[in-house]
Amino acid sequence: MKIITISREFGSGGREIGKALAETLGVAYYDREIIEEVARRSSVHPDYVEHALQRGELVNYSTGLHHTFSFFPMQPSPAAEFLTEQHRVVHELGSRGDCVIVGRSADTLLSEYHPCNFFIYADMDSKLQRCRERMQPGETMSDKELLAHIRKIDKARATYHDMISDTKWGERESYHLCVNTTGVPVLSLVPLLAKFAEIHFGNLK
Repeated sequence: MKIITISREFGSGGREIGKALAETLGVAYYDREIIEEVARRSSVHPDYVEHALQRGELVNYSTGLHHTFSFFPMQPSPAAEFLTEQHRVVHELGSRGDCVIVGRSADTLLSEYHPCNFFIYADMDSKLQRCRERMQPGETMSDKELLAHIRKIDKARATYHDMISDTKWGERESYHLCVNTTGVPVLSLVPLLAKFAEIHFGNLK
């Protein structure tokens, strides 16, 4: 089974890379689909699930969570319940076969399948620019507000990952390849990542 996981800093272009990589390789792609499935099972709107997981409500939970679903208090918060369901969804999707999964700490959750794990990052100026380019019409944020937003989301991603993993989010030892997209058209990197993944999986045989 060939699974590629994309961990990424907010605004680094990781989502675009993941989607294009899946199309290049002709495999399934999972990102927002995971949130939508958690929402469907929980009978709530996907935006509610996403916002709950981004608010950093999990920072006070025990760090002894490794790879289990039974780690939350007797009366868990909505974020904790969504996270538990998200773990189940990631496992189910990963077990279906070859795919690219963006985020959700899939590198840790699917470690039994020996995935190829990429981390995508960029400097703050590049991330601010990409975020502005993706803004919807009428959406406005000052540079200060956008900077705080980026840092908050990255902090939540790091907290989530580090709660369930023995490795640190964003540290090079946690991934097979870390890619700096600063000043680089992100889609130009896709053929290189596809070739790296091919070599990675070839070495596993």
